[in-house]
Amino acid sequence: MDFEEVYKRNVDTVYRVCFGYLKNVQDTQDAVEDTFVKILQKPVKFENAEHEKAFLIKTSANICKNILKHWSRKNENIEDYENLSVNQGFEIDETLQEVLNLSPKLRSAVYLYYYEGYPTKTIAKLLGTTDTAVRMRLSEARKQLKANIEENNRNFELALGVTSEN
Repeated sequence: MDFEEVYKRNVDTVYRVCFGYLKNVQDTQDAVEDTFVKILQKPVKFENAEHEKAFLIKTSANICKNILKHWSRKNENIEDYENLSVNQGFEIDETLQEVLNLSPKLRSAVYLYYYEGYPTKTIAKLLGTTDTAVRMRLSEARKQLKANIEENNRNFELALGVTSEN
């Protein structure tokens, strides 16, 4: 295994997965680093590129969950993070911003399904849940995303003074 090649192939995906959980540049960078350190500490023999990517996604998700469970995060003030720059080499459009606003369970399912292209059975394995649960999460996420985007559009129209009666 050539670590540098593994890193180059997967660093963007690992970063996006971590950012999806943590929504914080500093913690995301730490989680990405920890993910790759894991395979340096205990080398893994990958069957193929898909196995490699799945392993790194699962590892990074677990690292992020551990970070989120850590006691010190419970005492942080959310206002400390409001003005952080979050664009670290990938575009955050309106839809992705709405995805990032979802709960971690919904956000993970949506990201892996729509952004990484994994089927629901693979996502279930990566997240340690059932295929049915993944489909339910995707359904709930679509409902929430639709409602949030429609609400944003209504607010935008109101701000412009546009109404559906005009």
